[in-house]
Amino acid sequence: MAAPEKVHQNHPFAVPQFTVRDYTSFFAAGALCATISHGGMTPIDVVKTRIQIDPAFKGLGIFSGTRFVIAKEGPAALLTGFGPTAVGYLAQGGAKFAGYEYWKKTFVQIAGDQDTAVKYRSAIYLGAASVAEFFADILLTPLEATRIRLVSERGYATGLVTGFTRMAREGGIRELYAGFVPILCKQIPYAIGQFTVNEFCHELVFRNMSEETKRNLSGTSKFAIALGSGITAGFAAAILSHPADTLLSQINKGHGPKGSMVYRLTTLAREAGFRGLFAGLGPRMIMTAGLVASQFLMYGEIKRALHAPPGLEIHKED
Repeated sequence: MAAPEKVHQNHPFAVPQFTVRDYTSFFAAGALCATISHGGMTPIDVVKTRIQIDPAFKGLGIFSGTRFVIAKEGPAALLTGFGPTAVGYLAQGGAKFAGYEYWKKTFVQIAGDQDTAVKYRSAIYLGAASVAEFFADILLTPLEATRIRLVSERGYATGLVTGFTRMAREGGIRELYAGFVPILCKQIPYAIGQFTVNEFCHELVFRNMSEETKRNLSGTSKFAIALGSGITAGFAAAILSHPADTLLSQINKGHGPKGSMVYRLTTLAREAGFRGLFAGLGPRMIMTAGLVASQFLMYGEIKRALHAPPGLEIHKED
């Protein structure tokens, strides 16, 4: 994210008027950073998903799980689900990042003035992240369902197109969107951790700097701040979203009783227990820290390359 500009109290709040071209740039930057980062993390995600749903992987960590996959199925198995991951997060990432910029600006305008926006900035971050993620997940859910099925059911299909087609043919829209509620339960806390914690990490750093220090920050210092904030936000996103991530894997594999989604989720959560819901958290924290940090770094660079304006900042400076 861009370094925050100082908010001057008792002055009119200058809200940027983003154009369609600006939002297109935000979408493109978000799409590219999400698909590159998630695609690159496919091997870790394969191991994490296996740990969550395959009894043979019980008790294994990221390194032992990786060795186990290679020994049983060969190195190519670590790229299982790469197609739906790349395409799904291309759409989801664009919608999420552009949506966050849009809804943050909208909620700031609803606040009405600068002091109110700064006072309620936590609610603005939470609301913008949640609403943006909701709409992004409509695009993501069927592709995520395909990815999980490919990873969890070996031999199900040869790739994205055949896997998606088979799921659509055998189960229709209902099957493709079976995980929509749990994916919301997973992705909305993820987005809250990702954006809100990142915003506050930047705020904390810049509030403890003098104006002269801010003006003279080197490129290395800016990179370190962005990297540290992204890693911290990634840890928060992983912890907040992991129980629902585990349930999502179970739902898409067809586990759990028949009935409403709420009943199925409640039953699976009770059966898994606290330890079961957080199975695979270690690998996912490593994966998510890398994902979130790399996404924010790439997002900023791609926006600059596209000559997109910086996002709206409402950090409290003192």
